[in-house]
Amino acid sequence: MKNVVINKNSEIAPGIYSISFKRDFDFIPGQVVKITTDDSVAPRMYSIASGAADPDIQLIYDIKPEGQLTNLLKSLRAGDKLLVSAPIGNFICKEGKAWWIATGTGIAPFYSMFRSGRKKDITLLHGIRKPENAFFRDELNALDGYYPCCSGKQTDGMFKGRVTDFLMHCETIPTDASFYLCGSAEMVVDVRDLLIERKVPFGNIYSEIYF
Repeated sequence: MKNVVINKNSEIAPGIYSISFKRDFDFIPGQVVKITTDDSVAPRMYSIASGAADPDIQLIYDIKPEGQLTNLLKSLRAGDKLLVSAPIGNFICKEGKAWWIATGTGIAPFYSMFRSGRKKDITLLHGIRKPENAFFRDELNALDGYYPCCSGKQTDGMFKGRVTDFLMHCETIPTDASFYLCGSAEMVVDVRDLLIERKVPFGNIYSEIYF
């Protein structure tokens, strides 16, 4: 792991932060990096949210009351240092029709794919609890198939319910598409089971779990 200098660290939604630093390595959208504040704190993995050609690397994280690292991260300012690993992982979107299904900050790898040019034949479901947690919404509206799914209060332009509710309301789900799931373990299991029930081949389903 090496030290990088933080460019920006700001709250983009209640309890959700974006931290960035200058990009000096290449990566494939969907990959992750390990980060920590210093050697005494165990590193955690975060999906890269920025595009492959963006000048900065952007990561997004939510504050866990019991999370040692996230509470340290939110106190960092521009000019402070962060320890970062080389990019790793194989949560990579194939060519062709794809559904991206995320909850919370699990949207990060899909935002990276979007910013890197993947916009054709994409359906994106983003499960959130509050309307204000649909960060990146203004940009992602450029997708023909972008559906924020809000389990909280009713809001115009959002599906009322969870991503599983959205899928259950779909008359048809394409069995020839690839499905990428990123979020809580509960969501990943529930969506995977639902897709299999709807005749999506198991080999067409890929997942990355956020803890």
